[in-house]
Parts: sequence; structure tokens; C-alpha cells
Amino acid sequence: MGAGGTRGGEWQFFVGLTMMVIGFYLLLNSIHIYSQFGFGTRLYSFSAFGGFGVTSGMIMIPFVAGIVVLFYNHRNYFGWFLTVGSILALIFGVIASTQFSFRPMSAFDLIVILVLCFGGIGLFLRSLFPTKG
Repeated sequence: MGAGGTRGGEWQFFVGLTMMVIGFYLLLNSIHIYSQFGFGTRLYSFSAFGGFGVTSGMIMIPFVAGIVVLFYNHRNYFGWFLTVGSILALIFGVIASTQFSFRPMSAFDLIVILVLCFGGIGLFLRSLFPTKG
């Protein structure tokens, strides 16, 4: 008995796994990632008050204030809130400003990638469950 209690299940398992790995590698390799992050870049915009925008440089102000408070008294919860909140806002802003796009490819390339990815998933899952008969 092979993988999932089926005969020949090992073959389907390894072929499916190989197809998935190759397909998802090609898919992830064809994605370009762009980031427009900078200290003058708007991370968050509010339409209230005439269109106010928070830049990443502005997020550093409470971060520096939180560091000062923490070095003065490390048990101060407000200092921890400022520091951790600023770091989380900065990380979220960097991730939010990231843009993804596909590189130019032919329809044949995309079809091959999708067949490898999802055909591999089908073979992989088929190898795990016993067949009737």
C-alpha cells in the first residue's frame, strides 16, 4: 500500500508534489514587487479636515518620544504604547504601500503555470485518499 492506502500512491504523491513546487515557484518568480516607501510618502490619508495625510516621517515622532519615555522609565505603559504602536504603524504602512504585478508573459506560459500548480494539487490530494474499487 502506498500513500493514503492506495496502490501507486507514492508515484502520484511525488509527481503531484513536484508539479506543485515547480508551478508555485514559476508563479512566484513571475511576480514583481514595487514599493514606494519613503519618509515623505503618505502612508495613511484622512478626508476629514481638508485631506490630512500621515507620512512615515510623522510616525517616527511618537516612536522617538516613546523611546525617550522608555529610557527614562521602562515601566511606563504610555511609552510602551507609543513605541510598539509606532513600529506596528510603520510595518503596516510599508506593507500597505507595496504593489504587486505580473511580468509580461504569454497565455501559454500562464496556462502551463496554472496546470502545474493546480494539477499538482489534484494529484497530491488524490494520492492521500484511498480510491474505491
